[in-house]
Amino acid sequence: MENGKLNARLAIVIPARYASTRLPGKPLADILGKPMVQHVYERALQVPGVDTVVVATDDARVAHAVRGFGGRCVMTSPDHPSGTDRLVEVMQTVEADIYINLQGDEPLVRPGDIALLAEGMRADSAVQVGTLCHAIDAKEARNPNTVKVVLAANGDALYFSRAAIPFARDEAPAQYLKHVGVYAYRRDVLAAYSALPAAMLEQAEKLEQLRLLAAGLRIRAFQVAPSGPGVDTPECLARVRALMAGETPAALPVLADIKLVITDVDGVLTDGGIYYDATGECLKRFHVRDGLGMRLLEENGVRVAVLSGRDSPTLRKRVADLGITLYQFGVKDKHGACRELMAQAGVEVNQTVCIGDDSIDLPAFAACGLSYAVADAPVYVQACASAVLVKEGGKGAFRELADAILVAQGKEHVFGSAEGFSTVMGRVVQ
Repeated sequence: MENGKLNARLAIVIPARYASTRLPGKPLADILGKPMVQHVYERALQVPGVDTVVVATDDARVAHAVRGFGGRCVMTSPDHPSGTDRLVEVMQTVEADIYINLQGDEPLVRPGDIALLAEGMRADSAVQVGTLCHAIDAKEARNPNTVKVVLAANGDALYFSRAAIPFARDEAPAQYLKHVGVYAYRRDVLAAYSALPAAMLEQAEKLEQLRLLAAGLRIRAFQVAPSGPGVDTPECLARVRALMAGETPAALPVLADIKLVITDVDGVLTDGGIYYDATGECLKRFHVRDGLGMRLLEENGVRVAVLSGRDSPTLRKRVADLGITLYQFGVKDKHGACRELMAQAGVEVNQTVCIGDDSIDLPAFAACGLSYAVADAPVYVQACASAVLVKEGGKGAFRELADAILVAQGKEHVFGSAEGFSTVMGRVVQ
């Protein structure tokens, strides 16, 4: 039997990791009296023509829960770097011609969308990998956390990116598609996956599917209606619970609406090291790109506030050099300090984002509409943040967030082109 035949065997595999950094125990999170993974499993069973539905996990607690509601479960290694690698292991014990990787944090997935993906794979044997996408507006397209895809006329993916693609030059009209992270693989593609090199494109964009494109594989994207949110953070979980209960969830803040960025110092603007000279003066190492990011935000209508539990002449000198006029030093109550800074800036909670690195910043996370943890923050701090940055503290983490805000607000030209930067060049420092 050939993989492209209409009667090809179909397996839906649901990877479910317990040790999620941002939401530990995520697969077992209760939604309307059931663990989240059960909602996904039951929706997968509704896909017509599916031969097998199986949960792949590395944790006995998840396996126990799956077997408790009558589901099938396969234990996998905890060392897999990606969900696709986990799928390769599952393939050794689950026989099928086409494997669909359906994430365990998508309780709102529509069975009809998965059926469309399965039918597309069965109908055309030339399609090696399948996935889904849906239309979004230009505002969402500027969000680097939203992965975009551009397609050929036949639906094959030309490229995936965190950037807004296609680029609308001279305000030309453009249509944007969001990539939905559900994949269908033919068995031979999975068998060869582990031998594929990690391509430069994958490493640059941090997108696993670019490894497949770089290897010359065809990825067909099937367009569906806009889908419900997945569950990445406690805020996402609350939103999904409301939607599934038939309630109207509160709107989540987005970077496009941010008017104030509140940043910690030690461990964010610096690498966390504290150095003393012979006179007892405290010395710190700042990153110049973070300083430029602060000025770029200020010059584009986004205020920056510095908040620190410490106070020193070094810190005050750095803030003065950057022209930052919103700050509080020697703070014990960061929650209250954030609210005071918002009042000074004349902004609302949902227009405020903070960036921190340790437990001392958790009250600030709770006070602000959005919160970001640096990459080297402890896992329990990352779990409390709205998102986690790629860069570590003192190594450009603030600049990463600043660039993301400017991109979300359609102002990437000020750091991405000579013409754009020339509009602010005379007023910025590092």
